[in-house]
Order: sequence, then C-alpha cells, then structure tokens
Amino acid sequence: MIRGVRGAITVEVNTAEAILEATREMLAAVIEANGIREEDVASMIFTMTPDLTAVYPAKAARDMGWTQTALMGCQEASVPGGLEKCIRVLIHWNTTKGIDEIKHAFLKGAVALRPDLSERNINLNGR
Repeated sequence: MIRGVRGAITVEVNTAEAILEATREMLAAVIEANGIREEDVASMIFTMTPDLTAVYPAKAARDMGWTQTALMGCQEASVPGGLEKCIRVLIHWNTTKGIDEIKHAFLKGAVALRPDLSERNINLNGR
C-alpha cells in the first residue's frame, strides 16, 4: 500500500538558509513521527509559493542523506489570499499503516492549511 504523507511549513524570508532550515525541520518532523525510512519512499514532491525562489527545497532532503529517493519540485499557484512563503511536501510512502495512522506535519503558519486534522497532525507551531 502506498500512502501520502503531507508536510508544510512557512518561512519569514526568501533566503536559501531559511528555506533549507525550514524544509529540514518539516521533513524531520514527518519522518520521525511516522518512522519513515528512505527505502520505503517512492518519491517526494515539494512545492513552494511563488514568493520563494532562493533554493530548491529538495536540496534539504539530499543534504539529509536522501540520495536514492526520486525528488521533484514545483511552484504552487498564485492564488489571491493564499498562504505566503510556504513550503509543502507530499511523500509517497510504502507502508502497512492505515490512513488514520498517518501523521502529517503542518508547522508554523502552515497550520492554517489543515486545521481539521489538528488531532492527527504534528503541530509544532511554537518552534
């Protein structure tokens, strides 16, 4: 079975350092909470809002040692009133866990994206 695991986080500024740091934080939270191992991941799709252009967030995964997983980056649509300076990831994970056991990570300002999942989500808003 393949499951989708979501993560999202916001940053304050459009710098490579801020984007990479936030992406590492988001990935670490999702990976740790779910017990994800690279060999069980089919792929990761990263997106960023159009106001983030300093670096590809997939670089953070590579820097964390994820060298065999297929990674792709895309730009989110520019939607009026949409969340700004947001990095998202969708991890395609081969697991026997049920859909109700998956823990998603919506961190910092990205908590606003899925408040309906707050009981199942990793919410490290204070970090």
